[in-house]
Amino acid sequence: MSIIRPFRAFRPAPKLAPSIAALPYDVYNSAEARSIVEAEPMSFLKIDRAETLLNEGTDIYSEKVYETARTVLDGMIQDGSFIQEETDCYYIYALTMNGRTQTGLVGCASIDDYLNGVILRHENTLEAKEQDRIRHIDTCSAQTGPIFLTHRPNEELRHILNKIKQGTVLYDFTSNDAVRHQIWKIESPEDIENIFRLYKETDHLYIADGHHRAASAVKVGLSRRAANPGSSGTEEYNFFLSVLFPSDELAIYGYDRVVTDKNGYTISEFFDKIKDSFNIIVTENIPFRPSRKGEFGVYSAGMWHRLQAKPDMISGDPVKGLDVSILQEHILSPVLGIHDPKTDPRIRFIGEIKGFNALEQAADESGGIAFSMHPTSMEELLRIADHGLLMPPKSTWFEPKLRSGLFIHKF
Repeated sequence: MSIIRPFRAFRPAPKLAPSIAALPYDVYNSAEARSIVEAEPMSFLKIDRAETLLNEGTDIYSEKVYETARTVLDGMIQDGSFIQEETDCYYIYALTMNGRTQTGLVGCASIDDYLNGVILRHENTLEAKEQDRIRHIDTCSAQTGPIFLTHRPNEELRHILNKIKQGTVLYDFTSNDAVRHQIWKIESPEDIENIFRLYKETDHLYIADGHHRAASAVKVGLSRRAANPGSSGTEEYNFFLSVLFPSDELAIYGYDRVVTDKNGYTISEFFDKIKDSFNIIVTENIPFRPSRKGEFGVYSAGMWHRLQAKPDMISGDPVKGLDVSILQEHILSPVLGIHDPKTDPRIRFIGEIKGFNALEQAADESGGIAFSMHPTSMEELLRIADHGLLMPPKSTWFEPKLRSGLFIHKF
């Protein structure tokens, strides 16, 4: 049983939505975020990454950064840049990229569902990244970036949302990355009641993206609950902002790896180390993107190779059988010395969507070695979560990315 509540969102004044909407805070480093805010002063990154409004060199985890975020958010509410609904609503958020549309419902999920295993995760979180968002959420008393949830398809729910999409659109704009964003408001009591019922009949929800934001929102909610012994469990801090999509409408892309050196080996010595586990095929200077499981592209010093895992390398275990696990267990750890990819500074992760040039450039600049990956599938993600297991870090890259700033959940 899943609880997804409607809420009184703060959202941009209609004409400002295209300027305010921003990619998630963790897509950029501080310098990149600063340049975006300089180019678009209304960008929500000035709240999600408030160091962009302070002097360069400011500690991005300083109290001043979080206080600035709160001040700017409150100011934009006061000046009418953000408006609040008069009643509790759901919203439909549809994103279209390369001719493919995914349609999600915007509402608030329960922190108790997260704690009780109704909402399942597939990745571990890092304490340092949690602490940043905990302080941001707690200082602003708001969740500003939605958690990307998924669930198995429900045709009755899909029918309701498609019917509402025939009505008047609230926002409709195309962002600089050619993604179209469309939003409709759901305020009919009958539609709200039916949507709430359908989610209540759903056994499990799954975190697709936003594990750190979800964990942080839950911890802030628990802290607020502890500070309020009379809590009824219905207060807004007991819920977190989410967008929920059916799993059959989502696309997962490869999440590539770059190791910044070859652990003291030449490229020939590297291949000699792995030849018993992989077939190695030269592709000359032609970039290689795997089209099936058990294949990997390898790039170093201007040359691409194709790797094929030999049959005894393929495991039937839900986690060990993932391509990211095969790479980690048979190449990254034993040969390149990357024993903990969550913390080792020698490894970088680059989404497939950024293209081969980004992958080659990262390897060339460091003198290291790059790996192009076949995407993890949605069924693999759901199966692993259902079993209570966890994937290696950076196993999934979803596109298109949800925008922050289109919905704010205050508490």
